[in-house]
Amino acid sequence: MKSDSPSSLIECLKAARVLVADGATGTNYQLMGLEPGRRPEDWVFAQPHKVKTLHHRFIEAGAQIILTNSFGGSPLRLKDSPYGAAELNRRAAQLALEAVAESGKRVLVAGSMGPIGQLLHPLGPLSPEEATNGFAEQAAALAEGGVDFLLAETMFDLREAQAAIEGARRATALPIVCSFSFDQGTRTLMGLRPRDVIQGLDGAGLAAIGLNCGHSLEESAEVVKEMAQALQGRLPLWCKPNAGLPSFETGAATYRVTPQQMARWTLESLRLGARIVGGCCGTTPEHVAAIARAVASYRAGEMPADDRL
Repeated sequence: MKSDSPSSLIECLKAARVLVADGATGTNYQLMGLEPGRRPEDWVFAQPHKVKTLHHRFIEAGAQIILTNSFGGSPLRLKDSPYGAAELNRRAAQLALEAVAESGKRVLVAGSMGPIGQLLHPLGPLSPEEATNGFAEQAAALAEGGVDFLLAETMFDLREAQAAIEGARRATALPIVCSFSFDQGTRTLMGLRPRDVIQGLDGAGLAAIGLNCGHSLEESAEVVKEMAQALQGRLPLWCKPNAGLPSFETGAATYRVTPQQMARWTLESLRLGARIVGGCCGTTPEHVAAIARAVASYRAGEMPADDRL
């Protein structure tokens, strides 16, 4: 085991460690042949070797945390799927753990839980109890599969995030991280500002809180800054922004942010207070490798030139 490898999320965060998380799932699967319109979670059973291949690539790039391919694994999102939520989430966790074991490295596995895809009452058809129960079922299956902690990610509605946290806590004793998508610049789809998220989940017992997805790196930096100011060091800050917004000039999504640009953003986010850094849509293993180099330089107290990122 490497001396700088994580042994548990809580232990690493208590030790004031900076951790490198992985990059995108869906956009990398598309590069690997995922057909348009097909849900990434289908590959848990249809292409398990490709799921593990991406995990391996991120681990080799320097990721110390990888996410399970279970973002859309809520039972409410899988109603029209041939797979049950329990078996899909367990298998997604097992594939990630197999990739970690095969790598010979100590890497943490986060059980990914994305939004349900329906709004809660009174804006939509879903009751808070239905949402909580769905997240509890997903969390229980991920825990049975062996994940190290649970990640409620790409949240935009405070009540749905609260349902995810409550459901996870009902089902398991695992640490919980919650991450919001500020895809309206510095606000979520429901109009939440970063400080609203921090205030709304204060006292929720999270292991970390933060952002993923979103708009530009510049806007993500503003979100990091406001979150860090609101947190005042009470919780570690999780940061996994997109590689910018995609263009569709060739008919396929193309992300313009380079690995070097992502590395420079990583250094800025670390200076602002981020503790767990990675990428979301459009971030490849090459981006993650650059992020890992930036983290290594930050740990060493260096300010590297661009050609070293």
